[in-house]
Amino acid sequence: MYIEVKFSMRDCSLFPGTALSCKETFSLLYYEFDAATKEPPFWEPESYKLIDRIAADEGRFTNSADIIINAEVRSIPVTKKGVYFAFRDQGACISLLAIKVYYITCPEITKSYTHFPTTPTGAEVTSIEQAAGVCVAHAREESSPSFLCTGDGQWSLLNGGCACLPGYQANLEKQSCDVCPPLKYKDSVGAAECRACPDHSAAPHAGASECRCDTGYYRAVSDPRAMPCTRPPSKPQNITVNFVDQATVILAWHPPMNDGGRTDTLYRVICDACGSHVSYSPPQVADESFNATQVTISGLNPVTTYRFQVFAENGVSDQARDPQYVDITVTTEASGGFMVVGNEAEVPSMVSNVRVTSVKSTEISLAWDAPSDPFSDIEMYEVRYYVRGLQNNSSSILTKKEESSLVSLRQRTDYGFQVRAKTTHGWGEYSAPVYKKTGQLLGTAYVGDEDNTQVRIIVGATVGAFVVIAVIVIMTLLFLRRGTDECNKKQPSDCDTLEYRNGEDTTNLCHPALHPACFRTGHLTPWILNTSPVYMHGVLENPPIVQTHTTGSMTTPLFTQVGHHRTYIDPHTYEDPNQAIREFAREIDASYITIEAIIGGGEFGDVCKGKLQLPSRPEMTVAIKTLKPGSSEKARVDFLTEASIMGQFEHPNVIFLQGVVTKSNPVMIITEYMENGSLDHFLRVNDGKFQVLQLVGMLRCIASGMQYLSEMNYVHRDLAARNVLVNAQLMCKIADFGLSREIESHTEGAYTTRGGKIPVRWTAPEAIAFRKFTSASDVWSLGIVMWEVMSYGERPYWNWSNQDVIKSIEKGYRLPAPMECPEAIYQLMLDCWQKERNHRPNFASIVRTLDRLIRTPEALNKVAQNRCTTALGLDSVDMTQLTSVEDWLASLKMSRYVENFQRTGLTDLEEVARLTQHDLTRFGITLAGHQKKLLQSIHTLRTQLAVNMSEGFLV
Repeated sequence: MYIEVKFSMRDCSLFPGTALSCKETFSLLYYEFDAATKEPPFWEPESYKLIDRIAADEGRFTNSADIIINAEVRSIPVTKKGVYFAFRDQGACISLLAIKVYYITCPEITKSYTHFPTTPTGAEVTSIEQAAGVCVAHAREESSPSFLCTGDGQWSLLNGGCACLPGYQANLEKQSCDVCPPLKYKDSVGAAECRACPDHSAAPHAGASECRCDTGYYRAVSDPRAMPCTRPPSKPQNITVNFVDQATVILAWHPPMNDGGRTDTLYRVICDACGSHVSYSPPQVADESFNATQVTISGLNPVTTYRFQVFAENGVSDQARDPQYVDITVTTEASGGFMVVGNEAEVPSMVSNVRVTSVKSTEISLAWDAPSDPFSDIEMYEVRYYVRGLQNNSSSILTKKEESSLVSLRQRTDYGFQVRAKTTHGWGEYSAPVYKKTGQLLGTAYVGDEDNTQVRIIVGATVGAFVVIAVIVIMTLLFLRRGTDECNKKQPSDCDTLEYRNGEDTTNLCHPALHPACFRTGHLTPWILNTSPVYMHGVLENPPIVQTHTTGSMTTPLFTQVGHHRTYIDPHTYEDPNQAIREFAREIDASYITIEAIIGGGEFGDVCKGKLQLPSRPEMTVAIKTLKPGSSEKARVDFLTEASIMGQFEHPNVIFLQGVVTKSNPVMIITEYMENGSLDHFLRVNDGKFQVLQLVGMLRCIASGMQYLSEMNYVHRDLAARNVLVNAQLMCKIADFGLSREIESHTEGAYTTRGGKIPVRWTAPEAIAFRKFTSASDVWSLGIVMWEVMSYGERPYWNWSNQDVIKSIEKGYRLPAPMECPEAIYQLMLDCWQKERNHRPNFASIVRTLDRLIRTPEALNKVAQNRCTTALGLDSVDMTQLTSVEDWLASLKMSRYVENFQRTGLTDLEEVARLTQHDLTRFGITLAGHQKKLLQSIHTLRTQLAVNMSEGFLV
């Protein structure tokens, strides 16, 4: 500690007479204490320690009128809690003008990615203090960091330091470790920069320390992370056998056609029926590999059949678990000869001269020559056929003749055909593929190789028809483009907002009829094909595919697919709204409709359940939205605009419009009936009753519907669980396409900005701030819907105000994982909530991810950690503020169990905190989902009570 004294002193010679007691100095003393009292000690000079005897400089009081002010600084070591300073005057004329007591610190600093706190200097001016540093966020020590603080408050001699962790790159200017953006990675500790992923790998999330290999590619443990992901090699080629004598054979082969992108290909030979007396060169010790492309095998027995398998492997073959090998079967003879029985590369028993003898619309006939193998008897032939380019999806038939006819083929389709023979030594190699296209059936004749005259006539007529169709299509496109241009001129806001597309890719689901691998889905069976035809734009499309998973009495739809070709047209672009209604919605006679019951209310009128009986059609149950009598013309247009939007959609996961009633009152919209109502209400009523796989199936339905809408260039803008409907088969369908109108319900969290109101809790930040609605903002909303589903209809952000929600999201807060939510699903939510909309996945990607999770249910076993994440100091529920068991149950929306607890006499939350699962069962709470929810809250309550008790608080 330092003390600075400013003073003036008078010269003793200026005193009259001789002042023996006059001294031109004074003493500075100090006294340290540790006592709680601040009272000074009794005046005992020996209790004080002398700091220094201070004398004035040359400038002192003189005969002149000038006054010279002296300043002296002294330091003292402080070792106790307090200190007193004393001044002792021994006769001089002294004036103390100012006293300053202070200490010096080296300021807080970040250096070498290490944070050093504010550090006081040493007890003496010349002493130094060593300060230990702490690594900045996302960094770790390379060597113990230390910095020296000198007596003048300066840092000196930095030793050691920290380095940025993998996934974070050094920011030299800010002395921070910044996260690597998606598509980049950093795999080492240090100052290296984030790099783009190597070939065949990707880093979809920020902070990647390595890039994940694409499907089918792998990285060995010893591979550097900068190395591209690679594949196992293909099997060896052209294996041959050379005979040395009756006991020795040499196998030779060519390297694989594809080395998988690696240079470490090795080979391994396995022999069936070889005993310990058989030797290899190079040696085969414990199945060790070698890099030579031939091996000499000695010690074989005569008149014995051996099967040799030659494996090609590299550093990632053990990860692929799909060994690539070629085998050859050799039989030794007593005379010392050998006979090659089977060879994947060069099989002597291969059929030849495969040829097409007849072509029809759905049938092709083949013939071939038998193998010329004197040592084998032909048992049968296998004919394999497939659509050109789809070799992995082939079919085959067996025959004992050298000819075969393949029926039930597709018309005008190019097929490949291969034949192989089975002998007494096994199957031979397939012949080289022969390709041929089937004909086309026209009337009672077909177009094939047998009717060239008819082909010419038909081709001429077809070309003429196509020319006419092409002219019509071009004129239609020009008309539509002109309409779009007019739309852009008259109502640019409508066009830009509702027809924005965020570049989603279109991908098809795995069709079991085309890909046999689709059947290998574990317990997710069977595939159920809906055989009813689906017509779109007058064209018969492929029927939708639906896969269901059944548990008990409930069936969850998992997979749906329907092709579509249309693009959404905004009804607001029509000058006459009634024209859009006539174009996109079917008018239904009111006499065909019977209203049975009112089941709810909407913005414009009642929502009813009823029957629709169209002529020559079976009666069906429908939902009926009615327009209030006396509504304004604007309300009528807004009401029917939703029908104009809905009528353009045709997908299993989007609500289907049956038609409208506009020519009589009341005006009505008729849709398919969804027995279980809105998804949020349905989940709250059935809290805890579904398996995780069923909930994920619901999410898949919603994502599929949104993928369809985004591919139609439609932006929903109000995707929420309340706007998703559920039918009796638990099929979820997107509904409520009326956000073009203003939302008046404050209970749903609408937040007013310029241009209308938006549902804040479900809306992406850029849409709130700038009213920028895109498919990417719908993806954000889908993430909130996922959270609603996995939390069984919990309200997003609980009881926070809209302003708190907006501020929290802007500061980076994201909803925590719902209880028992799989980590993979929560990660998908976080991906949807990326702040940068370009970093969010598109709907097609989300559907693929959910498909993968459903087909591999074990990926859903890992539960996300339920982190207590807060923003702005807001917690979901502060248990310490609850005063009764009733309040606690109400905060969990479990008031139904108040009587269960009252019967036990529990009134104190401290007693509740000691409950176990056995206690809850004893109280009559048996639903597994409710028990989990209560036990989770009990654990939180127990933790908060323990913390408060440790701090001396009583609850």
